[in-house]
Amino acid sequence: MKEILKPTKYSFILGMFLMFSLVGFTSELYAQEEPEPPNTEETAPVEEESAEEPYDINSDLASLKSELAEASEEDKEGIQGKIDALEYAIANGITLESGFTEDEDGDGDILASYTGLSGGVTTNYEYAFDFFTISMVWTVIAAALVFLMHLGFSSLEIGLTRSKNTVNVLFKNAWIIAIGLITYAVIGFNTHYPLGNWGMIENWLSIGGPIGNLNEGGDNFSYGPGAALCMTGYGDFIFQAMFAATAATIVSGAVAERVKLLPFLIFATLLVGVAYPIVGSWHWGGGVLAAAGFKDFAGSAVVHAFGGFAALACVLILGPRKGKYTDEGMKPIPGHSMPFAAVGVFLLWFGWYGFNGGSVLSADPAPLGLVFTTTSLAAAAGVIGAAIISWFMFQKPDLSMALNGALAGLVGITANADIVTAIGAIGIGLIAGVIVVLSVVMLDKLKIDDPVGAISVHGTCGIWGILAAYFFDQSGEVSLGTQLFGIILVAVAAFAFSIVVFGAIKAFMGVRVSEEEEDEGLDKSEHGTEAYIYSK
Repeated sequence: MKEILKPTKYSFILGMFLMFSLVGFTSELYAQEEPEPPNTEETAPVEEESAEEPYDINSDLASLKSELAEASEEDKEGIQGKIDALEYAIANGITLESGFTEDEDGDGDILASYTGLSGGVTTNYEYAFDFFTISMVWTVIAAALVFLMHLGFSSLEIGLTRSKNTVNVLFKNAWIIAIGLITYAVIGFNTHYPLGNWGMIENWLSIGGPIGNLNEGGDNFSYGPGAALCMTGYGDFIFQAMFAATAATIVSGAVAERVKLLPFLIFATLLVGVAYPIVGSWHWGGGVLAAAGFKDFAGSAVVHAFGGFAALACVLILGPRKGKYTDEGMKPIPGHSMPFAAVGVFLLWFGWYGFNGGSVLSADPAPLGLVFTTTSLAAAAGVIGAAIISWFMFQKPDLSMALNGALAGLVGITANADIVTAIGAIGIGLIAGVIVVLSVVMLDKLKIDDPVGAISVHGTCGIWGILAAYFFDQSGEVSLGTQLFGIILVAVAAFAFSIVVFGAIKAFMGVRVSEEEEDEGLDKSEHGTEAYIYSK
């Protein structure tokens, strides 16, 4: 190879020949097509006349609004979509180079009528994909991630409880997700989202019926109001349904190892099917909290604090596990599998990307990227905060506290993931990690037995998440008074409902297993089987 590349006299001669040939060819080309001298007197005005005037977005917007006022009902939706697109562009500083175009059928481009970022509207930020389709795909992926969180809750609860109760834990969690989906379809979804049709008490209560047909406008943007809700009706339902069961799953961990199965299943069904959709409607259904301007992005209060305070009520009625608190003080009852607990937390962390990320309700890249980042940083900081404070307090690094620190950070960021900075997310997570350890210690001093730390993780840190939305807010739109009002309302509602309903169930059929059954384990007493069968 080196010999081939050595310069020779022949390569020099060949190079000179090619150079002169190229020069000759170029000269001949210019000689054949010699341009005439420009006529500056004629061309100057032509240039001025041919220059395109810049697109006037405000004029186009005014014209569309006038057109909307005179349009028929069937045409108003499309016109309003275009108006929304232009207003979106103005609000977000997007430069439009042209107005709307029509597709081959004569209809305005549906993508253009959404955000002005694709299709018929040419912008400097033009998307190379179908935004509606991508948003819908992301929605169902997010729903699947939230579903996976139930495996995380199950694994965490298994790991932090004794092996003799493993089957019971798994059965409860299987029931919760199953009944959550069914009740949300039968009553929950249309109770959760009255959409202004408050049939009983305005902004407070409207009991809805089954979901019905949610496929109207299933292939376009007609279901949602644009960027705020870019999905089909069924996409909206399945994503929200996965949230519904979470509240009861939180309770399951707190009452583990001593609650009767049937009474708990009845309570969980009522909590998921009735209480959660009603409380959720106050915020996400346009109720009293929405009217007040309450900020809870993905549910630090509406999901987590709701579940945490429901759990607190049930634990107070149920009482602690046998042998947990003695005259000599608190006796730890360690779980049987820290690997299971760790797997559960990492599954929950993974699923939380769907929980928070899906709450963007579209694939809008700006908020989606921010939410993923703040969620990750808060969880990581929660681990560090909990690990450091527990190490300092107990003189040894406590894995269970570090794991719950991750969940504490995730709960803390859930209310505010879309409005805080990366540094703010780290601060929220660090504080949440410290709070969860102090809360666990305080509850033990009060003899409130919570095997998995659910009350501290979801209840206490749910409160912190709501307050953090004010303290770390970058929008300047969050009110401390409103945040306090919202978290108090949700906490009181969850606690009151659970005290009344779980108390009534206790009065009629009892809620706690006998001491003998507790000693034997709920797997044998309630299910007649064991999770771990060892052959000789």
